[in-house]
Amino acid sequence: MSYLKTSEFDYELPDRLIAQDPEAIRDESRLMVVPKGDESFQHRRFRDLVEYLRPGDVLVLNHTKVIPARLMGVREDTGGQVEVLLLSKREDLVWEVLVRPGRRARPGTVLLFGGGLLRGTVLESTEVGGRVIRFECREPFDQVLERVGRMPLPPYIRKYPADPRRYQTVYAEKEGSVAAPTAGLHFTGDLLDRIKAAGVKVATVLLHVGLGTFRPVSSETVEEHRMHQEFYQITPETAAVINDAARDPRGRVIAVGTTTVRCLESGAEGPGLVRAGSGQTDIFIYPGYEFKVVEGLVTNFHLPRSTLIMMVSAFAGRERILRAYREAVEREYRFFSFGDAMLII
Repeated sequence: MSYLKTSEFDYELPDRLIAQDPEAIRDESRLMVVPKGDESFQHRRFRDLVEYLRPGDVLVLNHTKVIPARLMGVREDTGGQVEVLLLSKREDLVWEVLVRPGRRARPGTVLLFGGGLLRGTVLESTEVGGRVIRFECREPFDQVLERVGRMPLPPYIRKYPADPRRYQTVYAEKEGSVAAPTAGLHFTGDLLDRIKAAGVKVATVLLHVGLGTFRPVSSETVEEHRMHQEFYQITPETAAVINDAARDPRGRVIAVGTTTVRCLESGAEGPGLVRAGSGQTDIFIYPGYEFKVVEGLVTNFHLPRSTLIMMVSAFAGRERILRAYREAVEREYRFFSFGDAMLII
């Protein structure tokens, strides 16, 4: 059996191409169009996306919303500073988190945030080096979090955005993510209206994005990597729209973002079909995977050696994707969360 080496998904990227700020106008971002065949790449603006869609298509969005998951606090016993990053909710007021410095966050440690507005007790350690914390507060947790928390940003973004809403999609609705589904950041309400007016159906799914999605793969081979579980949901209404498209010879399912891909492929029930439902998914898509539902993909430019570049390589071919990335570097596209976009269709 041959294995894929993680190093096969590496590429050179100058630091100056890592976008530190979003475009002033969301759909003014650049768009590289990568046809699945041998045609050359095209270079457009994101607002031109509508020209590549056709009546009968279904554009699927992940309407998750990023929560202010970064908490700066102190230990109750010593006053030492700690930073907590919420990862996933296990039950009401009980969260799996990352803590820095972690060595001082042993079970039983009490942490205070916002001058005591929020109190957390470390319950246990996790297998991946995190912690489980039970929180206490006098007001509803979500309201307190808005007051004491901050939007978590990837480490390659060195400054906090002037407008934190720019790290949310315009259609964000269901709170629960600790990172944005960044392909959706390029959409405006006007662009979505134009897409609908062109006869394209727009549907939503839910996948709460965890940090594991964006971490580089550290194992030598791709197959050794294990994904963290993330909550996903496909409603009966969305399943009906997608399954109707499968019966329409004109209809294609176009996923906005890799998180949408993971959601749809996790719910796949057959060629072009999905089942309604919810649960946890740790699906890992890399070259060799056969897509069951998704036929087109809107995505950003991803970190080297990440599970995301592996997924887009599975969708369009590793050599073609790496060639597209080299051309994007040559043309000075902007990379990662606040960067430009790619359409594979």
